[in-house]
Amino acid sequence: MSEAKTPETFKHTNVEIAVKNFGPIGEATIDLRPLTVFVGPSNTGKTYFSTLIYALHGIFNGFSQLPGRTIQLETFGFYKLLQEGNTETRAIPEQLSTANQLLGQRFKLSDLPKGIRDRVQSEIMDSESLKAELKRCFDLNSIRELVRLKNDQRNEMRVSLEVSEKGQRLWKFNFETCKSELTAHGSVDKNSDLQLTASVVPKEKLDPDNLYFIFPVEYGSHTGNRIYLPAARSGIMQSHRVIASSLVERATRGGRTPLEIPTFSGVVADFMQQLILYEESQAPYKEITQLAGAIESDVLAGQILIKPTPSGYPEFLYRPQETKEDMRLTRAASLVSELAPVVLFLRGGIRPGDTLIIEEPEAHLHPGAQTEIALTLVGLVRAGVRVVVTTHSDWLLKEIANLIRIGDLKRKGVPKVEAMSPTHWLLPEEVGTWWFQKDESVKPIPFDATEGIEPKDYEDVAYKLYDRSVNLQDLLEQVDRR
Repeated sequence: MSEAKTPETFKHTNVEIAVKNFGPIGEATIDLRPLTVFVGPSNTGKTYFSTLIYALHGIFNGFSQLPGRTIQLETFGFYKLLQEGNTETRAIPEQLSTANQLLGQRFKLSDLPKGIRDRVQSEIMDSESLKAELKRCFDLNSIRELVRLKNDQRNEMRVSLEVSEKGQRLWKFNFETCKSELTAHGSVDKNSDLQLTASVVPKEKLDPDNLYFIFPVEYGSHTGNRIYLPAARSGIMQSHRVIASSLVERATRGGRTPLEIPTFSGVVADFMQQLILYEESQAPYKEITQLAGAIESDVLAGQILIKPTPSGYPEFLYRPQETKEDMRLTRAASLVSELAPVVLFLRGGIRPGDTLIIEEPEAHLHPGAQTEIALTLVGLVRAGVRVVVTTHSDWLLKEIANLIRIGDLKRKGVPKVEAMSPTHWLLPEEVGTWWFQKDESVKPIPFDATEGIEPKDYEDVAYKLYDRSVNLQDLLEQVDRR
């Protein structure tokens, strides 16, 4: 049977993150796939690594072709600099004189003037921004708190990030602790292949002779947002308005401010802020909003609604299908408050190119609902979202393995599979599953066509339970024979 060509989806850059002596993690080298899954016992570093991904994404404005903040240049000035700074460049022919003619042109970093190259390089060496974002995301007083403590001594920590595309390294960054200091290093490949694309500016404000552009974004002007749904999301969903009101009262001069105000980690604070400022997208992405509707109909059996309040903080309600009566999330099942933020963020503007991190998406869900959430995760992958999840769910892993089998059959052109699952499928290379364990290096869990995705410790638990049940059954039979 000849192999069929599977449909193309959004092409992410390849991202590899390596750590040593980072928090509870001894050593790990993980490449982010369209779907990356972290499994393993509690307190082995799954949340630490997830938070690191979130922090690095924020520090470098995503994992695009160049690190750091997007560079904006006036078209005329940019064109002039190219001509003056590199007369040998053939990226922009001399006859090009208008902004629209520059769109879609491809360059190499080495084609750009030295001043621009220096600016790009400086973005990757900004250690102060790095330290500030790490402290914020992990809620630290000092970066040293991230360093793994073993035998009552702190080891030297190293973290590296490498972004590549089509087998070519685009840029690399690493930081490490040296005594009590944090040092950062980085480099950008001068042969990086770039494309000039328009920035998001309302058409009525554009001046054709003075148009601004953003580079280098391969897939339009969207560099990709980061979204983190923490394990505590259920409780935050139920109490975010109370928490927000309390924080506002403390922030005013007449408020009752304690001597020391406790702080949130950056991932929790960002999640709360997104809830407080929540608005439904005016231009939702159809395939992603359909996933939200599927969760409401197939898992929640009801709708998640947003109600404006006089305080300005939105109130989120649940309307069951059978009663049509709205209720607060505090009165709804834990499953509802657990999945409500997933529904809201899917409707709130997640787009292709974004990175979505979800801690334990299976929490408070029946096994059947856990398999439905696997379909949601895969639907996001097909829509072009990079997804990272931490999980303890064997059911979730089994369904992901089934969807990989479907993708493999689809690639091999088996006709029945297309009718079985036209939109929910994965290719083996799109999924990376990583096993975290105490005092050992993080290891990949390869997909096996027969076994699926089976962490070793899950097998150990199953064997122990089976042996214990057999022994207890033997004892019961002995008692019954007396």
